Amino acid sequence: MEKITVKTQKKNDLIDITSEIKGMVEALNVQDGICLVFCPHTTASITINEAFDPAVKGDFMFSMNKISPDYKEFRHTEGNSDAHVKSSLVGCSLNLIINKGKVMLGQWQGIYFAEFDGPRTREIWIQAISK
Repeated sequence: MEKITVKTQKKNDLIDITSEIKGMVEALNVQDGICLVFCPHTTASITINEAFDPAVKGDFMFSMNKISPDYKEFRHTEGNSDAHVKSSLVGCSLNLIINKGKVMLGQWQGIYFAEFDGPRTREIWIQAISK
């Protein structure tokens, strides 16, 4: 298993980690197989979204904050209940196809780390499995 460390700067942030994941897969020299990307945090997530238009990142966070605002009425009293809900909705893992040593993504797709309770130092775990 490999790890990537991400230092987030804001409470809510969407960080493009595509190049880090692709670089990790190339360094592992897996030619054909699967790459599992896992977020071991309950207030952050991993997702795939459009990587071409930077406005998508803002729209994503705007939508997440509309779906799960920071209500004071949450029963969980640590002050980050909205982050737990957002993380559950987005998910904590991705399965990526590795073909001829490359991570396969659609033309406009990028891999993102979604922070919902920052700023923090986070880990992302990566496991590449050969065919």
